[in-house]
Amino acid sequence: MLDDPRRHITAVGGLGVLFVMATEQEYGAHLRQKIDPLITGVGPVEAAASVAAALATLAHRGRLPDLVFTLGSAGSRTLEHAAVYQVASVSYRDMDASPLGFEKGRTPMLDEPAVIPIPHRIPGIPAASVSTGANIVTGAAYDAIAADMVEMETFAVLRAARRFGLPIVGLRGISDGRSELTKFEDWTEYLHIIDERLAAALDTFAAAVRDGSFTLDRKAP
Repeated sequence: MLDDPRRHITAVGGLGVLFVMATEQEYGAHLRQKIDPLITGVGPVEAAASVAAALATLAHRGRLPDLVFTLGSAGSRTLEHAAVYQVASVSYRDMDASPLGFEKGRTPMLDEPAVIPIPHRIPGIPAASVSTGANIVTGAAYDAIAADMVEMETFAVLRAARRFGLPIVGLRGISDGRSELTKFEDWTEYLHIIDERLAAALDTFAAAVRDGSFTLDRKAP
């Protein structure tokens, strides 16, 4: 039976929020007490397909959310380990049409910059830029990344949301990046801490919605 995406929309204050995560590994005990996210699978293709399908179903039923909220883990060589950051901007590191004269990271024939700002912010949570791509970034591969964080889904979630005129917000906890990744456990070791801190950040978000310090500009993408 196909998943019913309506169950992944959570009421936060007066907003209907579709929470989106890539994996069950990132969805720990603390988040399970607060949200029932759409689990997309790993990488930009799975994220785009899953979110677009869910939003298409919701649009057909007249139940689109007010906001798409992506959260999970990320790598960073410079940010505090296990800390949580909200997404200030997103870029797509897989896209390189520069041999045709396009700026690296900019999708040809798409009216979007190489780095797309995320205008909606949660007060009190530090913001950082994120690079989305289908590869795991580790060690010297960070030398080619201009963004503060790396992960595999945010750009795809944003593109799917924009097809339906919906804004997004993103939160990422830093799971790795200080040392070379050599095994699966190098990523999962601190996910339980990130889970707890993401849940606390959602409390901050909910409080900001209730007190009016987080509002949606309906014209902003």
